Amino acid sequence: MGLASTKLTKRRTCRGEDYHSAPPLTIGLDMSDRTCQACVLDTGSGEVLERFGVETMRSGFERRFGGRPRARIVIEAGGHSPWASRALAALGHEVIVANPRKVRLIAASDHKTDHIDAETLARLGRVDVALLHPIEHRSAKAQEDLAILRARDQLVGARTALINHVRGAVKSFGARIASTSAEAFASKAKLELPQELRPALEPLIETISMLTQSIRSYDAKVEELCKGSYPQTSMLREVKGVGPLTALAFVLTLGSPERFRKSRQVGAYLGLRPKVSQSGDANPQLPITKAGDTFLRRLLVGSAHYILGPFGPDCALRRIGLRLMASGGASAKKRAVVAVARRLAVLLHSLWKTAEVYDPMRNAPPALSNP
Repeated sequence: MGLASTKLTKRRTCRGEDYHSAPPLTIGLDMSDRTCQACVLDTGSGEVLERFGVETMRSGFERRFGGRPRARIVIEAGGHSPWASRALAALGHEVIVANPRKVRLIAASDHKTDHIDAETLARLGRVDVALLHPIEHRSAKAQEDLAILRARDQLVGARTALINHVRGAVKSFGARIASTSAEAFASKAKLELPQELRPALEPLIETISMLTQSIRSYDAKVEELCKGSYPQTSMLREVKGVGPLTALAFVLTLGSPERFRKSRQVGAYLGLRPKVSQSGDANPQLPITKAGDTFLRRLLVGSAHYILGPFGPDCALRRIGLRLMASGGASAKKRAVVAVARRLAVLLHSLWKTAEVYDPMRNAPPALSNP
């Protein structure tokens, strides 16, 4: 899903240089599931030259954009933007993928139609690409591999929902299934189901068993990808609490360690930075932004829970988190988990970028006397 853009043109546009260095046509493309609306502007004059619709399929894009002169095409990031940006770039166009969270001119408009949105995208792309806060999609190969992780995540969610249903149904009959791991739940539940519930719940338990087998198959694929295609994940897995799933998701989501000049930028990119609304003397404590990739953020938070949990080894991250938890307050533990997840993201990026040997006690504060 590489963002197809001419770097020289982007640099000139972002510095405010003459936009005539851009392609002669600028096209805003408002994408929807079935049909996209396009608005074609003359880059020099800003005059609307053409409006048309195009089917939201690769074949439709090839018919409409295949024979056109090279243009700058602006689209918003969304479900279709990865393949669309690749298809348009392959046809020779410069593609700008706008960050919809930043383009308030579209999101907050009180007169919003597909035609107007397409023209707004085109005009922003014509004047200054920086106004669009362009993003860079990952490669097609990375998207394919990340789809494996997301598919596994869907199976885990489905299994969890079924396990919760079985436990709830059994509890409503005055019985209980002993505590056990999700992997062992099916075999355990078969032995402890009340007789009167077997006709209703045994098919669900069989489904849970099949889901567990499928999840194990995905786990094997993840290990294979880590060893074969992404050996850099081995550096990240040196951090206790970071398994193959989190390490691979981190590498696939960020794409390249060079994407961020400073490692601390990664925390903000993944939405683990607190919101800021400072005005005068008022500077309230706000929740995190939750920007960026939800899936990776959830994995990092899960790793932070392990680091701060009863089985987490002594390390700098754990000591920092325990100190935050000891500060007291109703939300102290929650803040500590988020802080450790943010620091973990920074640490993983630093290890990836520098290839340094991981030292778990580097910059560690003194241990608490009664953790």
